[in-house]
Amino acid sequence: MFTGLIQAIGHIERITPVGGDMRLRVRAADLDLTRVSLGDSIAVNGVCLTAVELDDGHFAADVSRESLDHTTLGALGPGARVNLETALTLSTPLGGHLVSGHVDGVGQVLEVREDARSWRLQIHAPGELARYIAHKGSICVDGTSLTVNRVVGSVFDLNIVPHTLQETIIGDYRAGTRVNLEVDLVARYLERLLLGDRAADGNVEGITEEFLRRHGFAS
Repeated sequence: MFTGLIQAIGHIERITPVGGDMRLRVRAADLDLTRVSLGDSIAVNGVCLTAVELDDGHFAADVSRESLDHTTLGALGPGARVNLETALTLSTPLGGHLVSGHVDGVGQVLEVREDARSWRLQIHAPGELARYIAHKGSICVDGTSLTVNRVVGSVFDLNIVPHTLQETIIGDYRAGTRVNLEVDLVARYLERLLLGDRAADGNVEGITEEFLRRHGFAS
């Protein structure tokens, strides 16, 4: 588990194809690796990876086909900047929100504009994620915990303050940038709970307006 508060920006140093997937070597000079052991989790652009090599200011992690197919990691090249966060502990202040590091889908930045000292971002999410994105709710973008300012259909807006621009890779975003998205954990589990016994039915697609009306949650 993570908080979505980025601890350092790293750089992809090497990408090695291995048996159909790949291994990433990341230069993480600004990340405190003294408390990280082999087998521990590190979030790279919001993707929970397992450290399989550790040395002075560097770590390596394997990236499975599943992660390559459902995140942006496969599109990274040597030198690419990445957001880094080590796993939280019971003594870690929860300044962001609970983040699993399990990316739900890839979105695309539609617009970046300045607003005083902040930036305003507009991001298009995959349609199947739209129902989990709520006004003033939390969303994780490339591992960064952010608040949704506005949502219309599958498009949502974010306000990025100067500190976040400086301490994350969001300052690199341009229209067209693809980003890893993780929706709020509570929304995902709430959907399954509302389905009740029907959750075991493989034909159930999820919560719909008709489902909510039938069970008294909407009129």
